[in-house]
Amino acid sequence: MPADHLSTTFSALSDPTRRAILASLSKGEKTVSELAEPFGMSMPAITKHLKVLERANLIERSRDKQYRPCRLHPQPLKDIDEWISQYRKFWEASFDQLDDYLKQLQSKDSHDE
Repeated sequence: MPADHLSTTFSALSDPTRRAILASLSKGEKTVSELAEPFGMSMPAITKHLKVLERANLIERSRDKQYRPCRLHPQPLKDIDEWISQYRKFWEASFDQLDDYLKQLQSKDSHDE
């Protein structure tokens, strides 16, 4: 995934309201009104958040007469997980090296006593 898509996704996830919207959608499809309800914000404000999520391809919105459902589109989250996993491997290897070093120090200390 190109870095600009990652940047767009991370930017969309930087807001706690948008993360809460995604958490809500992870439980199933919701209307815009249902998504707005817990936040006590105006429809234009919630719509702005939804547009950001939609641009980042994190949600899909459709329209069926007056019913406007939103659903989670998880692929960008999987892409972030794959990107982060590179660094997870780095940190795990670093912690393993640190653990080995600390064991060597403990072994030296026990032999010096």
